[in-house]
Amino acid sequence: MARAWRPCALPRRPDRPQDRIFEHRRGIIVTHFAELRAVWDELTAPGGRYETHVVKDGGVPRLAYKAAAATLRDLWIDAAMRFADRPCLVFGGERLTYGDAFRQSERIAAWMQAQGIGKGDRVAIAMRNYPEWMLIYWAGVLAGATICGFNAWWSTSEMAGVEAATKPKILFVDAERLERARSYREPGAAGILVVLRSAAAGEDLVSWSTVADHCGTPILPPLGADDAACIFYTSGTSGTPKAAVLTHQACVTNILNILFAAEVQGIATARATAMPLPAAAPPVALVTTPLFHVTANNCCAQVAAVLGGTIVLMYKWDAAEALALVEREGVTMISGTPVMHRELVLHSRFNDVDLSSLGAFSGGGASLPPDILARIEDSSLTARASSGYGMTEASGAIASIAGDFFAAKPTSCGRILPAFEYRVVGDDAQDVAPGERGELWVRGASVIAGYLDATGSAIDPLPGGWLHSGDIVTIDTDGFVHIVDRKKDMILRGGENIACVEVEAAIYELGEVAECAVFAIPDARLGEIVGAAVYPHEGAVLDPETVAAHCAGRIAAYKIPERIWILDMPIPRGASGKLLKRDLGRLLLED
Repeated sequence: MARAWRPCALPRRPDRPQDRIFEHRRGIIVTHFAELRAVWDELTAPGGRYETHVVKDGGVPRLAYKAAAATLRDLWIDAAMRFADRPCLVFGGERLTYGDAFRQSERIAAWMQAQGIGKGDRVAIAMRNYPEWMLIYWAGVLAGATICGFNAWWSTSEMAGVEAATKPKILFVDAERLERARSYREPGAAGILVVLRSAAAGEDLVSWSTVADHCGTPILPPLGADDAACIFYTSGTSGTPKAAVLTHQACVTNILNILFAAEVQGIATARATAMPLPAAAPPVALVTTPLFHVTANNCCAQVAAVLGGTIVLMYKWDAAEALALVEREGVTMISGTPVMHRELVLHSRFNDVDLSSLGAFSGGGASLPPDILARIEDSSLTARASSGYGMTEASGAIASIAGDFFAAKPTSCGRILPAFEYRVVGDDAQDVAPGERGELWVRGASVIAGYLDATGSAIDPLPGGWLHSGDIVTIDTDGFVHIVDRKKDMILRGGENIACVEVEAAIYELGEVAECAVFAIPDARLGEIVGAAVYPHEGAVLDPETVAAHCAGRIAAYKIPERIWILDMPIPRGASGKLLKRDLGRLLLED
């Protein structure tokens, strides 16, 4: 029998004078990292809170936590019962306690079941970060449905393609996504369309009030750890969004990975500095990134809920509004991309508002630039920076780093978390020597079972259960991961992955195009932006504005190249015939 597992609250950094932070780096390296290894071993030892064991999933061995709950439903019911009177969701002037949220999720789940939704049936969400996003998600968890988080930034054609492949029985949309859905849906299309926060009406629509006011209690079907909880979408190297199937066990394991990372680093820092760990308090988490991503949903909202914390949602990102929310709501943790943290710390009002509640700037989607880390560390705030490394296919976090450890190793994304096996391999798929460069592979209970196949009805499993990250890393003698290169032909723009081949395919639809190459351009604000070089057919006339206009509507706006070069000679190729994109991009920028 697995031990009953209860989460402890995330330890916050002890308040201490700024002049005691990392002034003697040699002593810190010795003491902090020795304590980290010791605490890591204590927490994961037999009988420890984070002891792991091997489970078999489809014959594939995976590391999992012994004390983990079986499903997200178990965690949601437990949180709702224990924290019924605590604030759960905040959006503008709207507030829901855990009791309110649970009752609403029950009504939504009962309505779903009244429409014939059964265990494993798919329910899609396409909207901004409204409270209804989380309520629908939790309702799906209760009903045993599989929630599909559609990317709200998809173009009409992208959304249509994913809906056709995924085949959800219900699609929940806001006003903007309703317009897109109606533009491609045929009259009498399969699947119920529910609209919220809109006055729109029609025979093809069900209003949100019909769902939210439904009377009834859901029947809880039996659920297991290996049942699908949700489907999130990731840009594959093919350019077509890939549907990653996340099981209940994967999502629960990710929550424990996040809690472990905070606990082990918090305890190690307290011991190394001879400071007492402060009393635990429920977090107040400001969610700034879209809930259709694992960073916001799995790593922030779900973790906050397990701890009985408050989830503060934003309609859209705005640095001034974020600062105001920190002051008004007593936010303790901001989860965002590096560009968001940059806009926060450089904002004109950064030093004017009360940010004393803030304990952590939590990063994801890309590494935090050293200058922003330095600004956070050098500020008068008690807040510290944290970062990590993760993937949709890992249900969230793979590695994590925070506080003193991040200050000591600003180029690292942390140690790989306990519920993972990992390998660093060369081009021959053999392990490289310790400290050498190679592609990171991971396997564990939080890694997806696989991707939906082209029919949307079966899962293509990962070979041997190993997730090939596509990122080239080194691992130092303390076990910390450093990302040094990218193997995949991808662009990481403000935390969003963009497949170069998808943008190239859109450009090639222009009849005047003979060759094109899409590549990343370094950008101080977003990390990378999309660049494109286009070589027209002989006699054809093209300009950058025509190429950009052609892409609009075919691909999401954030994927459209922001810098476009029209070439007067073919794109250079290597001996294998492949386009030399990196060399081309460098030469164009230098020129």
